Amino acid sequence: MPRKAKTQAPPADPATLDSALGNLVGYVMRRVQLKISQHLATRLESHAIRPAQFTALSIIEQSPGLMQADLAKALAIEPPQAVLMVNKLEERGLAMRVRSNPDKRSYGLFLSKAGEQMLKTLKEVVVQSDLDATAALSAEEREQLLTLLNRLYREG
Repeated sequence: MPRKAKTQAPPADPATLDSALGNLVGYVMRRVQLKISQHLATRLESHAIRPAQFTALSIIEQSPGLMQADLAKALAIEPPQAVLMVNKLEERGLAMRVRSNPDKRSYGLFLSKAGEQMLKTLKEVVVQSDLDATAALSAEEREQLLTLLNRLYREG
């Protein structure tokens, strides 16, 4: 008895596979976030920095003397992950732990001179990456999107 040939569906267009979810704000935001994050990660690779490390450096710059536990909260990561991240930044000479005067058991985080210089360069890379990743939007649309996203973040 001859075997029936299996019929295969033509390959699906990846852009249409999830089209039924395109009306869900959270889903679309996550897809866009992944796309923009990957774009940034690619741009930062040449500096051997990951996006979370860039964020940590930025937070430390904004709040010199910040405790590791506070950095973990700001990054929405567990404290042990923050310790590992700070270790890596310290090993690269970009950040340093300095013993706190009032509480000799705790350490504040600071950028080193090299960290300050690296962050200055990275900020330019990150801004350009963000502009490139959102180039499909006009300047007005980009501002409107930022306004709406910030409202969701603050009030959501």
